[in-house]
Amino acid sequence: MCGVVGVVGCGSVNQILYDSLTLLQHRGQDAAGIVTCNKAGKTFTRKSLGLVRDVFREMHMLRLQGKMGIGHVRYPTAGCAAASAEVQPFYVNSPFGIALGHNGNLTNAKELHASLFAADRRHINTSSDSEILLNVFAHELHKHSQAELTAEDIFYAVAGVHRRLKGAYAIVALIAGRGIVGFRDPHGIRPLVYGMRETAKGEEYMIASESVALEGCGFTLIRDLEPGEAIFISPGGEVSTRQCADQITRTHCIFEYVYFARPDSVMDQVSVHRARMRMGQKLAEKITSFWPNHDIDVVIPIPDTSRTSALELALSLNLTYREGFIKNRYIGRTFIMPGQTERAKSVRHKLNPISVEFKDKNVLLVDDSIVRGTTSEQIIQLARDAGARKVYMASASPPVRYPNVYGIDMPAASEFVAYNRTIDEIGETIGADKLIYQDLDDLVGAVKHGNPTLSDFDCSCFNGKYITGDIDEAYLSELEKCRSDSAKLRDVFDENNDESCYSEN
Repeated sequence: MCGVVGVVGCGSVNQILYDSLTLLQHRGQDAAGIVTCNKAGKTFTRKSLGLVRDVFREMHMLRLQGKMGIGHVRYPTAGCAAASAEVQPFYVNSPFGIALGHNGNLTNAKELHASLFAADRRHINTSSDSEILLNVFAHELHKHSQAELTAEDIFYAVAGVHRRLKGAYAIVALIAGRGIVGFRDPHGIRPLVYGMRETAKGEEYMIASESVALEGCGFTLIRDLEPGEAIFISPGGEVSTRQCADQITRTHCIFEYVYFARPDSVMDQVSVHRARMRMGQKLAEKITSFWPNHDIDVVIPIPDTSRTSALELALSLNLTYREGFIKNRYIGRTFIMPGQTERAKSVRHKLNPISVEFKDKNVLLVDDSIVRGTTSEQIIQLARDAGARKVYMASASPPVRYPNVYGIDMPAASEFVAYNRTIDEIGETIGADKLIYQDLDDLVGAVKHGNPTLSDFDCSCFNGKYITGDIDEAYLSELEKCRSDSAKLRDVFDENNDESCYSEN
């Protein structure tokens, strides 16, 4: 998972891009990059490994000149996460000069890599599927465009991209001197929105992964881009949109609402905060149904994402809600750390229990999800060490049993605590006295309630149904070999891995 942003302004956009990337920092902690373009069509780039605040210093900001630009924060998955060559945006000089940032994952990257070399005569220098995507877009644009680039040329190229690509992708691209482009895959798996703000000099536009980036910079959300839709914004602020896919579905990633998105974002007209409230209410209904005589004394969230669900659960059950863990704000999100060793090591550095909230109490811990289980096991032990009499755990989402292939770091089913285990066995493994999971229908209902026009969601990590239709056991086996935690211990890919393993964004 990554965060992308593109801005066309009336003045320098470097500060807007920086501010929006800090608002999207939760979507990627590995690396950050910005590319801007001035009136003469010259581009300026700064990108490096690290958090936004560490990548961009005053001297870098002064060099990022121009009234339009794009930015990217990267979330590491594959073993090449530590390679500076993987940092986005990527750039290619023909045609026109294009920089591109990508959130998602291409499921046919291996085939595209081969065709780009054999048919398009394009060389791919990294293991990133984003570089592949950039070159596909560049090739499609080159086939149709003239010297004077038009919105029609852009939409023709995006349509060609849709025909060739499979998987999940939300894109922002800068075409030097010509404008900013954004588009979304025909399933709408990854989010993308755009908005506008009025200034004394005129209208400014932003495209971003989440509405919080717009609102935090003073922009007003206009709407989400539809699946398959593209937007082109010229340097003068002229906006054009077009549906570029022959066939679309609205199957947005439900895990965005569970975990990744900020609660103050609105995605596909659904308030993330309200969706998480309803997740807590649904979970309370399940507890009432199958455990009416529970002996829970207090509900405690595992910060931060689960707070909203935990509070609503407590209110619905008329139970005491307490903050029982203090979070170290200087430790990153453990779910998106590159490798199990780093995740496990950081848990006790990240959370510290407030003993008075646990001592001699039956505690219900609430988390947004349980993936590998190691974090849950350590947190439960923290609660016991703090004096809890019994420790129960509830998950606002169903058991994660299947790999995610669309841009979330869930590559290897064998690494999931729910793999080949019953609910009782999972509870025993993580050390809980009782374990309660959200039902998938209830999770879908909690999100869909915010926008009844949403007909379906990508729930592949819960139900194993891959909506792109190109995922089989051979693909999943190769994915596990390349992107499991053991694979992440390799700093670079050898030649054999380079042919088949691609990093997500």
